[in-house]
Amino acid sequence: MELVGLKVYSENKEGKDAGLLCGLKEIGVPATNNLEDIIAAQPDCALYMPEGFNVDELCHLLAAGINVITTRNEFFYGPAMDVSLREKIQSACLSGGTTIHATGSSPGFITEALPAVLTSLSRKLQCVTIDEYADIPLSTTPDMITQVMGFGQPIPDQFNQQMLEHSAGGFSQSLSALASALGLEITGIESKGEFGAAQSDVSLPGGAIIRKGTVAAMRITVAAMVQQQAKLIFRANWFCSTNTVPDFEVRNNGWRVQVDGDTPLNVTIDFPSSDQPLKDQMSGLTAHRAVNSIAAVCAAEPGIKSCHELGPVLAQFANSNAAVCG
Repeated sequence: MELVGLKVYSENKEGKDAGLLCGLKEIGVPATNNLEDIIAAQPDCALYMPEGFNVDELCHLLAAGINVITTRNEFFYGPAMDVSLREKIQSACLSGGTTIHATGSSPGFITEALPAVLTSLSRKLQCVTIDEYADIPLSTTPDMITQVMGFGQPIPDQFNQQMLEHSAGGFSQSLSALASALGLEITGIESKGEFGAAQSDVSLPGGAIIRKGTVAAMRITVAAMVQQQAKLIFRANWFCSTNTVPDFEVRNNGWRVQVDGDTPLNVTIDFPSSDQPLKDQMSGLTAHRAVNSIAAVCAAEPGIKSCHELGPVLAQFANSNAAVCG
Protein backbone atom coordinates (compact mmCIF):
# COMPACT_ATOMS: atom_id res chain seq x y z
CA MET A 1 0.00 0.00 0.00
CA GLU A 2 1.11 3.55 -0.69
CA LEU A 3 0.44 6.46 1.64
CA VAL A 4 -0.58 9.48 -0.45
CA GLY A 5 -1.81 11.92 2.19
CA LEU A 6 -1.95 12.69 5.90
CA LYS A 7 -4.41 15.09 7.52
CA VAL A 8 -3.47 16.49 10.92
CA TYR A 9 -5.42 18.58 13.40
CA SER A 10 -2.71 20.60 15.16
CA GLU A 11 -0.80 23.50 13.61
CA ASN A 12 2.60 22.30 14.80
CA LYS A 13 2.30 19.16 12.65
CA GLU A 14 1.27 20.89 9.43
CA GLY A 15 3.86 20.63 6.68
CA LYS A 16 5.96 18.03 8.47
CA ASP A 17 6.74 14.78 6.72
CA ALA A 18 4.45 11.89 7.62
CA GLY A 19 7.40 9.58 8.17
CA LEU A 20 9.09 11.95 10.59
CA LEU A 21 5.86 12.40 12.53
CA CYS A 22 5.84 8.62 13.03
CA GLY A 23 9.48 8.51 14.12
CA LEU A 24 10.62 7.11 10.76
CA LYS A 25 12.61 8.47 7.83
CA GLU A 26 11.12 10.99 5.41
CA ILE A 27 8.76 9.49 2.83
CA GLY A 28 7.89 12.61 0.85
CA VAL A 29 4.31 12.99 2.10
CA PRO A 30 3.82 16.32 3.92
CA ALA A 31 1.05 16.55 6.50
CA THR A 32 -1.79 18.97 5.83
CA ASN A 33 -4.69 20.37 7.82
CA ASN A 34 -6.67 21.03 4.62
CA LEU A 35 -9.13 18.28 3.72
CA GLU A 36 -9.10 19.41 0.09
CA ASP A 37 -5.45 18.37 -0.15
CA ILE A 38 -6.46 14.85 0.86
CA ILE A 39 -9.27 14.72 -1.67
CA ALA A 40 -6.95 16.03 -4.40
CA ALA A 41 -4.58 13.11 -3.73
CA GLN A 42 -7.41 10.75 -4.82
CA PRO A 43 -6.83 7.99 -2.25
CA ASP A 44 -8.74 4.75 -2.54
CA CYS A 45 -9.39 4.82 1.19
CA ALA A 46 -8.99 7.16 4.15
CA LEU A 47 -8.29 5.90 7.66
CA TYR A 48 -10.29 8.30 9.83
CA MET A 49 -9.04 8.22 13.43
CA PRO A 50 -9.30 11.64 15.13
CA GLU A 51 -10.34 11.98 18.78
CA GLY A 52 -13.64 13.49 17.71
CA PHE A 53 -15.41 13.48 14.38
CA ASN A 54 -16.86 16.01 11.98
CA VAL A 55 -19.84 14.63 10.08
CA ASP A 56 -19.46 17.19 7.30
CA GLU A 57 -15.82 16.21 6.87
CA LEU A 58 -16.73 12.53 6.72
CA CYS A 59 -19.53 13.09 4.24
CA HIS A 60 -17.22 15.21 2.06
CA LEU A 61 -14.72 12.34 1.88
CA LEU A 62 -17.38 9.76 1.08
CA ALA A 63 -19.16 11.90 -1.51
CA ALA A 64 -15.81 12.57 -3.19
CA GLY A 65 -15.43 8.85 -3.91
CA ILE A 66 -13.11 8.00 -1.02
CA ASN A 67 -13.88 4.94 1.10
CA VAL A 68 -13.49 5.43 4.85
CA ILE A 69 -12.37 3.13 7.65
CA THR A 70 -12.74 4.55 11.13
CA THR A 71 -12.14 3.50 14.72
CA ARG A 72 -14.90 5.82 15.93
CA ASN A 73 -17.65 4.13 17.96
CA GLU A 74 -20.51 5.86 16.17
CA PHE A 75 -20.33 3.85 12.93
CA PHE A 76 -20.19 0.15 13.78
CA TYR A 77 -23.68 -0.86 12.67
CA GLY A 78 -25.99 1.20 10.50
CA PRO A 79 -29.36 0.09 11.94
CA ALA A 80 -28.17 0.96 15.49
CA MET A 81 -26.69 4.35 14.60
CA ASP A 82 -28.22 7.71 15.40
CA VAL A 83 -30.89 8.10 12.71
CA SER A 84 -29.89 11.57 11.56
CA LEU A 85 -26.21 10.64 11.40
CA ARG A 86 -26.98 7.41 9.53
CA GLU A 87 -29.05 9.21 6.91
CA LYS A 88 -26.31 11.77 6.23
CA ILE A 89 -23.59 9.13 5.98
CA GLN A 90 -25.69 6.78 3.85
CA SER A 91 -26.54 9.60 1.44
CA ALA A 92 -22.86 10.50 1.08
CA CYS A 93 -21.95 6.86 0.44
CA LEU A 94 -24.55 6.54 -2.30
CA SER A 95 -23.48 9.84 -3.84
CA GLY A 96 -19.83 8.84 -4.00
CA GLY A 97 -20.30 5.11 -4.50
CA THR A 98 -18.29 4.52 -1.33
CA THR A 99 -18.20 2.46 1.85
CA ILE A 100 -17.62 3.36 5.49
CA HIS A 101 -16.59 0.69 7.99
CA ALA A 102 -15.85 0.98 11.71
CA THR A 103 -13.46 -1.47 13.31
CA GLY A 104 -10.71 -1.88 15.89
CA SER A 105 -9.73 -4.37 18.55
CA SER A 106 -12.48 -3.63 21.08
CA PRO A 107 -15.13 -2.98 19.96
CA GLY A 108 -14.43 -4.70 16.68
CA PHE A 109 -12.31 -7.83 16.51
CA ILE A 110 -13.21 -9.19 19.93
CA THR A 111 -16.93 -8.34 19.76
CA GLU A 112 -17.54 -9.30 16.13
CA ALA A 113 -14.88 -11.24 14.22
CA LEU A 114 -13.74 -13.72 16.87
CA PRO A 115 -17.18 -14.56 18.35
CA ALA A 116 -18.51 -15.20 14.84
CA VAL A 117 -15.75 -17.74 14.23
CA LEU A 118 -16.13 -19.43 17.62
CA THR A 119 -19.91 -19.79 17.35
CA SER A 120 -19.53 -21.36 13.91
CA LEU A 121 -18.88 -24.61 15.80
CA SER A 122 -22.32 -24.48 17.44
CA ARG A 123 -25.89 -25.24 16.39
CA LYS A 124 -27.51 -24.15 19.67
CA LEU A 125 -26.43 -21.03 21.52
CA GLN A 126 -27.30 -20.00 25.05
CA CYS A 127 -24.93 -17.09 25.52
CA VAL A 128 -21.61 -15.57 24.46
CA THR A 129 -19.74 -13.72 27.21
CA ILE A 130 -16.73 -11.58 26.32
CA ASP A 131 -14.53 -10.34 29.16
CA GLU A 132 -11.85 -7.74 28.61
CA TYR A 133 -9.21 -7.27 31.30
CA ALA A 134 -7.11 -4.12 31.64
CA ASP A 135 -4.50 -3.70 34.38
CA ILE A 136 -4.79 0.07 34.45
CA PRO A 137 -1.48 1.04 36.17
CA LEU A 138 0.51 -0.75 33.45
CA SER A 139 -0.59 1.68 30.75
CA THR A 140 -1.87 4.86 32.42
CA THR A 141 -0.36 7.65 34.50
CA PRO A 142 -1.21 7.96 38.22
CA ASP A 143 -2.94 11.32 37.64
CA MET A 144 -5.14 9.82 34.93
CA ILE A 145 -5.97 6.89 37.21
CA THR A 146 -6.93 8.89 40.28
CA GLN A 147 -8.01 12.28 38.92
CA VAL A 148 -9.75 11.36 35.67
CA MET A 149 -10.81 7.71 35.89
CA GLY A 150 -11.87 7.93 39.54
CA PHE A 151 -9.80 5.14 41.06
CA GLY A 152 -8.97 5.75 44.71
CA GLN A 153 -12.15 7.77 45.21
CA PRO A 154 -14.94 6.81 47.65
CA ILE A 155 -17.39 4.28 46.20
CA PRO A 156 -20.16 6.38 44.55
CA ASP A 157 -23.82 5.67 45.11
CA GLN A 158 -24.21 5.02 41.40
CA PHE A 159 -22.06 4.71 38.30
CA ASN A 160 -21.43 7.89 36.32
CA GLN A 161 -24.16 7.79 33.68
CA GLN A 162 -22.23 9.84 31.13
CA MET A 163 -19.21 7.56 31.45
CA LEU A 164 -21.45 4.50 31.16
CA GLU A 165 -23.20 5.77 28.04
CA HIS A 166 -19.90 6.75 26.41
CA SER A 167 -18.27 3.40 27.16
CA ALA A 168 -21.31 1.36 26.16
CA GLY A 169 -22.08 3.19 22.91
CA GLY A 170 -19.76 1.41 20.50
CA PHE A 171 -20.20 -1.95 22.18
CA SER A 172 -23.98 -1.83 21.86
CA GLN A 173 -23.65 -1.23 18.12
CA SER A 174 -20.98 -3.91 17.72
CA LEU A 175 -22.99 -6.53 19.63
CA SER A 176 -26.04 -5.63 17.54
CA ALA A 177 -24.00 -6.25 14.39
CA LEU A 178 -22.89 -9.64 15.73
CA ALA A 179 -26.48 -10.52 16.67
CA SER A 180 -27.66 -9.71 13.16
CA ALA A 181 -24.94 -11.89 11.64
CA LEU A 182 -25.97 -14.79 13.90
CA GLY A 183 -29.66 -14.43 13.11
CA LEU A 184 -30.61 -13.24 16.60
CA GLU A 185 -33.49 -10.80 17.00
CA ILE A 186 -32.33 -8.41 19.69
CA THR A 187 -35.14 -6.94 21.78
CA GLY A 188 -32.99 -4.48 23.70
CA ILE A 189 -29.57 -3.47 24.99
CA GLU A 190 -28.89 -3.27 28.73
CA SER A 191 -25.81 -1.75 30.36
CA LYS A 192 -24.60 -1.28 33.91
CA GLY A 193 -21.52 -0.20 35.82
CA GLU A 194 -20.08 -1.71 39.00
CA PHE A 195 -17.29 -0.83 41.41
CA GLY A 196 -14.86 -3.04 43.31
CA ALA A 197 -13.53 -1.71 46.62
CA ALA A 198 -9.90 -2.26 47.61
CA GLN A 199 -9.49 -4.72 50.47
CA SER A 200 -6.14 -3.15 51.35
CA ASP A 201 -4.08 -0.10 50.40
CA VAL A 202 -2.65 -0.27 46.85
CA SER A 203 0.53 1.61 45.93
CA LEU A 204 0.71 2.86 42.34
CA PRO A 205 3.86 3.70 40.35
CA GLY A 206 4.73 7.31 41.06
CA GLY A 207 3.68 7.19 44.70
CA ALA A 208 -0.11 7.50 44.51
CA ILE A 209 -2.05 5.24 46.88
CA ILE A 210 -5.50 3.73 46.52
CA ARG A 211 -6.79 3.42 50.07
CA LYS A 212 -8.66 0.45 51.44
CA GLY A 213 -12.39 0.76 50.81
CA THR A 214 -12.06 3.10 47.81
CA VAL A 215 -12.51 2.32 44.10
CA ALA A 216 -9.89 -0.20 42.94
CA ALA A 217 -11.80 -1.86 40.09
CA MET A 218 -14.60 -1.04 37.67
CA ARG A 219 -16.71 -3.23 35.46
CA ILE A 220 -18.96 -2.06 32.63
CA THR A 221 -21.37 -4.64 31.22
CA VAL A 222 -23.23 -4.32 27.92
CA ALA A 223 -25.74 -7.06 27.10
CA ALA A 224 -27.74 -7.70 23.94
CA MET A 225 -31.06 -9.14 25.08
CA VAL A 226 -33.36 -11.65 23.39
CA GLN A 227 -36.64 -11.31 25.27
CA GLN A 228 -35.49 -11.46 28.91
CA GLN A 229 -32.26 -13.38 28.28
CA ALA A 230 -28.81 -11.83 27.88
CA LYS A 231 -27.57 -13.51 24.70
CA LEU A 232 -24.40 -11.55 23.91
CA ILE A 233 -22.48 -9.97 26.80
CA PHE A 234 -19.41 -7.75 26.83
CA ARG A 235 -17.72 -6.85 30.13
CA ALA A 236 -14.88 -4.34 30.44
CA ASN A 237 -12.94 -5.08 33.62
CA TRP A 238 -10.60 -2.24 34.62
CA PHE A 239 -8.56 -2.80 37.75
CA CYS A 240 -5.76 -1.43 39.89
CA SER A 241 -5.95 -4.37 42.29
CA THR A 242 -7.06 -7.99 42.02
CA ASN A 243 -8.10 -7.96 45.68
CA THR A 244 -11.50 -6.26 45.70
CA VAL A 245 -15.04 -6.61 46.99
CA PRO A 246 -16.88 -7.80 45.03
CA ASP A 247 -14.30 -10.05 43.39
CA PHE A 248 -14.47 -9.55 39.61
CA GLU A 249 -12.10 -12.52 39.10
CA VAL A 250 -9.82 -10.44 36.90
CA ARG A 251 -6.95 -11.93 34.93
CA ASN A 252 -3.90 -10.71 33.03
CA ASN A 253 -4.33 -8.07 30.35
CA GLY A 254 -6.32 -9.66 27.56
CA TRP A 255 -9.65 -11.25 26.71
CA ARG A 256 -11.73 -14.27 27.55
CA VAL A 257 -14.58 -15.44 25.32
CA GLN A 258 -16.98 -18.02 26.73
CA VAL A 259 -19.48 -19.71 24.42
CA ASP A 260 -22.32 -21.53 26.17
CA GLY A 261 -24.27 -23.87 23.92
CA ASP A 262 -24.12 -27.33 22.43
CA THR A 263 -20.41 -26.77 21.68
CA PRO A 264 -19.16 -24.90 24.76
CA LEU A 265 -15.84 -23.08 24.47
CA ASN A 266 -13.70 -21.02 26.83
CA VAL A 267 -10.99 -19.14 24.95
CA THR A 268 -8.40 -16.96 26.71
CA ILE A 269 -6.15 -14.47 24.92
CA ASP A 270 -3.33 -12.84 26.87
CA PHE A 271 -1.35 -9.80 25.74
CA PRO A 272 2.28 -10.82 26.31
CA SER A 273 4.82 -8.01 26.51
CA SER A 274 6.75 -7.10 23.38
CA ASP A 275 9.71 -4.85 22.63
CA GLN A 276 7.27 -1.93 22.39
CA PRO A 277 5.93 0.13 25.28
CA LEU A 278 2.54 -1.27 26.32
CA LYS A 279 0.69 1.87 25.18
CA ASP A 280 2.13 1.48 21.67
CA GLN A 281 1.32 -2.22 21.65
CA MET A 282 -2.29 -1.52 22.62
CA SER A 283 -2.56 1.20 19.97
CA GLY A 284 -1.45 -1.32 17.36
CA LEU A 285 -4.22 -3.69 18.38
CA THR A 286 -6.73 -1.07 17.32
CA ALA A 287 -4.96 0.42 14.30
CA HIS A 288 -3.76 -2.75 12.59
CA ARG A 289 -7.25 -4.16 12.12
CA ALA A 290 -8.26 -0.92 10.40
CA VAL A 291 -5.27 -0.97 8.06
CA ASN A 292 -5.82 -4.63 7.21
CA SER A 293 -9.46 -3.90 6.33
CA ILE A 294 -8.59 -1.57 3.45
CA ALA A 295 -8.79 -4.14 0.65
CA ALA A 296 -12.10 -5.58 1.88
CA VAL A 297 -13.65 -2.13 2.25
CA CYS A 298 -12.53 -0.99 -1.19
CA ALA A 299 -14.14 -4.12 -2.68
CA ALA A 300 -17.44 -3.69 -0.80
CA GLU A 301 -20.73 -2.33 -2.09
CA PRO A 302 -21.53 1.30 -1.16
CA GLY A 303 -22.97 2.00 2.27
CA ILE A 304 -22.33 1.54 5.99
CA LYS A 305 -20.85 -1.94 6.35
CA SER A 306 -20.26 -4.03 9.45
CA CYS A 307 -17.55 -6.64 9.78
CA HIS A 308 -19.86 -9.41 8.63
CA GLU A 309 -20.85 -7.58 5.44
CA LEU A 310 -17.27 -7.45 4.19
CA GLY A 311 -15.08 -10.10 2.66
CA PRO A 312 -12.37 -11.72 4.80
CA VAL A 313 -10.11 -9.24 6.57
CA LEU A 314 -6.52 -10.39 6.22
CA ALA A 315 -3.18 -8.62 6.44
CA GLN A 316 -2.92 -6.91 3.05
CA PHE A 317 0.30 -6.18 1.18
CA ALA A 318 -1.06 -5.56 -2.33
CA ASN A 319 -0.73 -2.15 -3.99
CA SER A 320 -3.32 0.38 -2.86
CA ASN A 321 -3.55 4.09 -2.13
CA ALA A 322 -4.45 5.18 1.38
CA ALA A 323 -4.70 8.42 3.29
CA VAL A 324 -4.67 8.70 7.06
CA CYS A 325 -6.74 11.31 8.91
CA GLY A 326 -5.76 11.64 12.55
